[in-house]
Amino acid sequence: MKQTRDKAGLKALGKESPIRKEYAPEVLETFENLHPGNDYWVRFNCPEFTTLCPITGQPDFAEIRISYIPDKRMVESKSLKLYLFSFRNHGDFHEDCINTIMKDLIALMDPKYIEVTGFFTPRGGISIYPYANYGRPGTKYEELAQQRFATHE
Repeated sequence: MKQTRDKAGLKALGKESPIRKEYAPEVLETFENLHPGNDYWVRFNCPEFTTLCPITGQPDFAEIRISYIPDKRMVESKSLKLYLFSFRNHGDFHEDCINTIMKDLIALMDPKYIEVTGFFTPRGGISIYPYANYGRPGTKYEELAQQRFATHE
């Protein structure tokens, strides 16, 4: 059975949405996963992520990759886009951005597994690629997180 935006309780999808000027996790929305018994990957590539260096105030640019195995709830993509845009004027280190994104998405949808990687463009000749992951404790997803973390390059 297909869900409509109204039935799913989504507010941003299909409507004009203002871009937030500050970090705004409250814009994130979820909808029901219609296949919670299946394990499958959902991946978002966000190639236009920007944030500010907390020391210099200069812009930092990255591609953010989010991969997760949903349980009962899934993140709605437009709300994710608005959320990621909210980092534009937010000052945080690269590693903090990645961990904040992952923790916000865990709190939002309680996925079975999630990983977030940032591919930040070079500043001063150095690129930084922070990676964070999480698997639900006490499950095979916790083991998956340990295995993927150990073999992450």
